[in-house]
Amino acid sequence: MFFDFYYFILVIIPMLIGIWAQNKVTSAYKRYSGIVCSNGYTGYRTARMILDKNGLQNVRIEKVKGNLTDHYDPHANVVRLSEGVYDSSSVAAIGVAAHECGHALQYATGYVPMKIRGTIIPVTNFGSRLAVPLILAGLLLSWYSLAYIGLIGYVLIALFQLVTLPVEFNASNRAVVTLSDMNITEAEQEGVKRVLNAAAMTYVAALISAVTQLLHMVTIIGRKNNRS
Repeated sequence: MFFDFYYFILVIIPMLIGIWAQNKVTSAYKRYSGIVCSNGYTGYRTARMILDKNGLQNVRIEKVKGNLTDHYDPHANVVRLSEGVYDSSSVAAIGVAAHECGHALQYATGYVPMKIRGTIIPVTNFGSRLAVPLILAGLLLSWYSLAYIGLIGYVLIALFQLVTLPVEFNASNRAVVTLSDMNITEAEQEGVKRVLNAAAMTYVAALISAVTQLLHMVTIIGRKNNRS
């Protein structure tokens, strides 16, 4: 009974939260993709104006394939906009474009959480790849110290998701402030907020999932250790 309840709390509930968050962002994006912004600016033009206004003429903008594949690449110094955002004049498109420009502004101004996230990404990727093999080896060999070392990978993932939250929320705040000076109506601004807030919930869900996965692994290792 205890195990089933614990599994429900640490696995099922986070999974349901993740599904809810993804449905929320999909629904918001679909709704506001059908509303054309009154200023007629495309995602590309919006991004170019924001970057140029902030002295970032050196940041390029590229179109990439896929749906919601938009991102800022600090190494290439380029904002990449998906096909549904680059050429679209929808409220959703300009919101997403402005958000990605917010990341470029963070990088240009030395926003501390952005620096921290960039620093821990390589360590997090390395740790996450080793986590499962180390934990499995530790459990199979009853070498629980090794399994607990593997947990460091899950700790790093949770830390990365924690640092990601302020980065994403700040980029969205920058987007909303910047768009308020670009001749869009209050209703359109509200639509942008709804799209970006929905997207932010996916990062909250990712943090919850990372923390609960860590706790789940701690529980499994602890029980196996106690039975030995």
